Amino acid sequence: MNTISILQRNFGENREAFEIVLEHSKMVAAKAVAIARTLSDPTINIGFIEEAALLHDIGISRIHAPRISCKGEAPYICHGILGRRLLEKEGLSAHALVCERHIGVGICVKDIVQQQLPLPRRDMIPLSLEEKIICFADLFYSKKPGQLHAEKSLDEIRKTLKKHGDHKVVIFENWLKEFSR
Repeated sequence: MNTISILQRNFGENREAFEIVLEHSKMVAAKAVAIARTLSDPTINIGFIEEAALLHDIGISRIHAPRISCKGEAPYICHGILGRRLLEKEGLSAHALVCERHIGVGICVKDIVQQQLPLPRRDMIPLSLEEKIICFADLFYSKKPGQLHAEKSLDEIRKTLKKHGDHKVVIFENWLKEFSR
């Protein structure tokens, strides 16, 4: 599978946004693969982790985010469900689920209702070990131009997650224990 060409095709002529998302996704993929390798679990599909991490933000191509040159109409929070739709059309259903489930530490129905998010009312939380690893790795990198290679500190991640509830920080702390062997 050529993940780069799938990304390019979906970003079309928006080269600037493509480059930002590609670089961000490469950083996430490298961290996710490194984490998976340290776990020494022969059931982990490292190839899938790399592919899905490279494609996890494909939905950004359809959202409105001027700071990263995206001129779509959908709000940023929708990039997960939009990515799922795009990858399902590609026949990549498992990769599509990573798109939908990777935001923060996952979004549950309660979050959607309480925060009145413009999302379908269903749980969008990482379930498989591969999904959790990608979601965890994604927390360490932003898509802010000029900061793509800067890894966030644990305290920065905690502070961001805390805005969405202490329960989000608890999930992160559990992953930190699980993935920092």
